[in-house]
Amino acid sequence: MSGDGSDFPPPPEGYVTWGLFCAKNKDDPICVNVRSHYEHVPSTAANAIFAAIFGLSFIGFVAVYFGTRRRGTFFTVTMCLGNLCEILGYVARVLSSKNPWEDLGFLMQIVCLTIGPAFLAAGVYTCLAKVVIIYGEENSRVKAAWYTRIFIPCDVVSLVLQAAGGAMAASAEDGEYETLDMGTNIMIAGLAFQVFTMLMFSLCAIDFGLRVMRRRSRLGREAFDQSEPARSIRSTFMFRAILVALTVSTLTILWRSAYRTAELSEGWDGPLLANEGLFIAFEGVLIAVAVLVLNVFHPSLAFGEVMDGKYQMVRNRKEDSGSSEDASEMAMLGHRV
Repeated sequence: MSGDGSDFPPPPEGYVTWGLFCAKNKDDPICVNVRSHYEHVPSTAANAIFAAIFGLSFIGFVAVYFGTRRRGTFFTVTMCLGNLCEILGYVARVLSSKNPWEDLGFLMQIVCLTIGPAFLAAGVYTCLAKVVIIYGEENSRVKAAWYTRIFIPCDVVSLVLQAAGGAMAASAEDGEYETLDMGTNIMIAGLAFQVFTMLMFSLCAIDFGLRVMRRRSRLGREAFDQSEPARSIRSTFMFRAILVALTVSTLTILWRSAYRTAELSEGWDGPLLANEGLFIAFEGVLIAVAVLVLNVFHPSLAFGEVMDGKYQMVRNRKEDSGSSEDASEMAMLGHRV
């Protein structure tokens, strides 16, 4: 995706473009005037700092996972995959700061930084189901499990589109404009679908919150699940804090996805893509905030045993058992009558 000025002489023998020449001869004086994959030279310091931040976040999620006896496996896997993508993406940008004409660094950062937040969004989606369980499913329009059944597949679709489009666009050779445009459009479709999914998720979360407040105003504490550990969890500071943290994480990922959609919609030569300051603010900072708030107010620490898969299995068995007992009692009463 590099281009050369129209007033440039033909590239040296053995090179199809000046970009390929500069990828192998980056210190040649002529390369100062040769367009690279970027409209700017990526900042070594800024990208190294972000790589370090996401590395620390990755370590934090792993530490809490083993510190809580492997609680919240799915959440931890998604957050670690998201952080890993961010680490690889920013390491690739550091490499590109040394040689912005090289394909490897550019391809890595395009694919990794594009798909990373989709993994993070999946982790956030699972947490709403836990919140519903702790308040009581009677406060929700649907069973808690349906939040993950609906939004996780949508996230997978978004992830596949972004990854496929990013790989196609980044691997397009100079002059392969059809491949480049197709890959870009697929990426935009994936990002737009992610924005749509997160908006729908936000609406569901808001609807649930409003239903909780209305039921509490009518019924008081009886509006919520009074069994343990749900009642004890709701009384903790960490539970109240995780609600704020999840809101912040959702909004930052949504904002970032909207920005990247607008950025790519202008094409690879657009002013948004050329501005690294905007990239750092709306990609780097926003996603760093999204993961760090969940490091500090970790769902496994806030939700306790509700994060265990075994908890939901036991809970379902109790509900099934209770339903069976109720049905048996009704049958006996009917027989007596």
